[in-house]
Amino acid sequence: MEKIHIKLGQNLQRIRKSRGLSLDRTAELTGVSKAMLGQIERGESNPTVTTLWKIAKGLRLSFSSLIEEEVPNVSIISSADILPVTEDEGRYQVYPLFPFNQETQFEIYTIFMLPGCKHHSEAHTAGVQEYITVTEGTLTLTVQGADYTVHEGNAIRFAADMPHTYTNESESPVRLHVVIYYPA
Repeated sequence: MEKIHIKLGQNLQRIRKSRGLSLDRTAELTGVSKAMLGQIERGESNPTVTTLWKIAKGLRLSFSSLIEEEVPNVSIISSADILPVTEDEGRYQVYPLFPFNQETQFEIYTIFMLPGCKHHSEAHTAGVQEYITVTEGTLTLTVQGADYTVHEGNAIRFAADMPHTYTNESESPVRLHVVIYYPA
């Protein structure tokens, strides 16, 4: 097994980059200086347990995840680290969890809609499919003039290469997960 400080540095850098965090932002989140984080990532420092706890707490992960062997092809996304794209004065918020990837041909979002929010989406390119799971509230989806009501815990799939509209007609927020598939 590699020396612990080398594995720690590799894990910290992998976790930070997988979340799209700069060293500056990581320093803000953890309370550990940018210089110290850089030394840890390069394997030049063997940090104290207190420093490791600060990093783990700031990045919202377990202490052991900093020193364990990497599990290949695993990405953990923390919603706290995602900046939403907002419209309608913040009433419509899109959180990009996994941006488009050429290998997988899809992207995944969480969308949060306040009561009364309505969002119109233009047609995507030919063959694009959307898969939506409502995790909170009730969504009204309009496709080709037809309304579809999707309740919490239910899902819908549709051809998204035509205009469509998401509406929250209720008095409660709506949260949904959206997978957009782009054919090759």
